[in-house]
Formats: sequence, structure tokens, C-alpha cells
Amino acid sequence: MTTPAPNLGNKPAMRPARPEFSSGPCAKRPGWSPQNLQNAVLGRSHRSKLGKARLKEAIDRTREVLQVPDDFLIGIVPGSDTGAVEMAMWSMLGPKPVQLLAFESFGKDWVTDVTKQLKLDAQVLDAPYGELPDLTKVRPDADLVFTWNGTTSGVRVPNGAFISADRTGIVICDATSAAFAQDLAWDKLDVVTFSWQKALGGEAAHGVLVLSPRAVARLESHTPAWPMPKLFRMTKANKEGGAKVTLDLFEGATINTPSMLAVEDAVDALKWAASIGGLPEMKRRADANLGVLEAWAQKTGWVAFLAADPAIRSNTSVCLKVIDPAVTKLSDEAQADFAKKLAAALEKEGVALDVGGYRDAPPGLRIWCGATVETSDLDALTPWLDWAFASVSAELATA
Repeated sequence: MTTPAPNLGNKPAMRPARPEFSSGPCAKRPGWSPQNLQNAVLGRSHRSKLGKARLKEAIDRTREVLQVPDDFLIGIVPGSDTGAVEMAMWSMLGPKPVQLLAFESFGKDWVTDVTKQLKLDAQVLDAPYGELPDLTKVRPDADLVFTWNGTTSGVRVPNGAFISADRTGIVICDATSAAFAQDLAWDKLDVVTFSWQKALGGEAAHGVLVLSPRAVARLESHTPAWPMPKLFRMTKANKEGGAKVTLDLFEGATINTPSMLAVEDAVDALKWAASIGGLPEMKRRADANLGVLEAWAQKTGWVAFLAADPAIRSNTSVCLKVIDPAVTKLSDEAQADFAKKLAAALEKEGVALDVGGYRDAPPGLRIWCGATVETSDLDALTPWLDWAFASVSAELATA
């Protein structure tokens, strides 16, 4: 049953205090101000003692908040999360069979890179947007590449149980919209990547690469069959003719020049995360934010989650689709246009910015619900979602 349309002459009285619901770069942490960055190491070399200390601080605070095991390495790398994933795939894949999970846009990008660029004969386990592949087909003897949380589909794996504890392959996990909002199974993951621009609300262009001892062993025992660009190199030759991981990269040095302003912003976000209670509180905040949209959608007839199963529904990148019959009977192009108009109406009112669905995903809305978003802002947003639907529907009826 379709929800009755609100009176178009009466816009909702409340507005979100912060309308930033973009899925990347995401909302800054509550209380953020440029003044928080006044101690940034600017006009200095990132290789200076002070510069390396600040980079190391970002690494140490990441380990603390994310509860990364002590024997894992953490490095800051170029190219955002994409750069971190590429570094891992180009450096480590090749000696074993490869499987990839593809259930959203970025997972499909990794398929393209592995099969078309690295030209490996990989098995792709795929699923349509809103669903997960058959995880029982994941092999313990193969290397695995997958996204923990599908930023463009609103779908996440529920846990790491599908990964064998006795695996002989390595597991490369793109966790960019899961880190700082969901529990990651560190005992099942060998490479974990993410960027500051997602759940921390940090600045873009830098990625974080986390390596388990098994991943380090792979780096030191495997020589890729293809040329390795400088930005991907994580090992150096030793005196015995073998390779050793360049530990400097995980102790405050970087492959290329980082933005120390972005580093300072990440340190500020990590301090905030620790101050509110660390990962448990960040997860609670994201879950509460998702809960607002779930409660609203349950009583709203025109909308549904792209991820129908709550067990695999993301608590960060929440993807919604329009299910009203007057819209679903339209052509695919017209449905996409309707979704774009929804996002445009919300942006014009200044109540929700950048909430259109991802360009390759089914048409709809995508609302970021990570911990840097206040639950009260989502409470204020939901009446505006109904208002926008009624407004665009009225235009459709008179067209």
C-alpha cells in the first residue's frame, strides 16, 4: 500500500542540522572545524622527524581504534582504497588459483583488473545488486579478493565464517566502507584496505593497507610475473638475493609524498573515535542510524532496501529503491530519471546532499549512515524523503 502523500504546500518543519549524507567523501566528524588542523606539519618534509612522527601517530591510532592485531603491519599508501587494493593484487596474486566475489561495482572492478590487466584465470562468484554470491563456493586453497561491504549495493557479508581457518590461500579484503562501522574478522583476513574518506569522514587521496604475517610471507616469497610500478613496490632485495618487506613503509614512511593536512585530519578523526568509545561506539552509532531508516521504510510504501535481507544489509552505505507501482511500471530510463529528480529535490532544499545512487547501481537513493552522521539528522531527513517523493510524483502525474 502506498504511503499517503504529504501536503506539498507544507514542507517538513525540521531540517537536518548537517545535510551531508554522501557515501564518500563522507560527513566530517561532529564538532569538526578547520581549527582542529592548526598543528598540521605544513611546509616541512614528510620525511622529517616531525612528519614521520605524525604519520606514525595515524598508524598507531588506527591500530588502537580498529583493534588491529599487534603482528599486523599498517601502512599509508597513495591512491585511496583503490590504490591499496591494487598494490595488494599486483604484488601478491599469481602463485595460486584466484576467486573473486562480485556483488557491486568495486568488486566488479577488481574482477576486471585481475582478469583483464593481470590476465589471471580467476573464478568469479557474482550476484545481482542487493544479494550476495554463494559463499559456500569459496575455496580454502585459492586466493580470495572481495569487498566486505558493498558501498554501491548496500550489501555486506554478515561475518567471516565463510573463510576457512585452514586456508592456504591469502584473503584480500576491500573494507573501505566497513572499517570503523563493522566487525572485521582479523583472523580470517590477510590484507585489509580502506580510506580515511569513508567512515572516519577524513580527506581523500590516501589509502590504508593492513597486512597479516601471512600476507608478508607471500610478499617475500612471490615475485610477480609482470612489471611492478614504483607505487606498488613493497619489498627490497636482501643480501641473499631474496626479498624483504620494506618495513619503513609501515612505520611512518610512505612511497610518495602524502598530504600532511589530510594526515592531520585523519589523526583528528581517530582521536574523536577514541574519545567516544572507539569501535564499539562507532558501530552502535551506525546501527542506530540504519535503524532510523529501517523503521521509516517499514511504514513507507514507496521505498524498499536494495538489500532485502536484514542480515546482509549495510549499516553505512544504505541503498534504497523506489517500489511504488506508478514508478516501477516506467521504462528503466524513466525510473532512473525519477531517482535523479528525487536526489535533486532534496539537494535543492538543502536537506540531503549527494544521495543519488551510484552510477552503475540500480536507480535509487544512497544515504550514508556511518558514525560521523548524527541520528537526529536522519530523524529529520525521513519526512523530507516522503516530501521529495510526493513532489516528484506530482510532476510525473502532470507530465
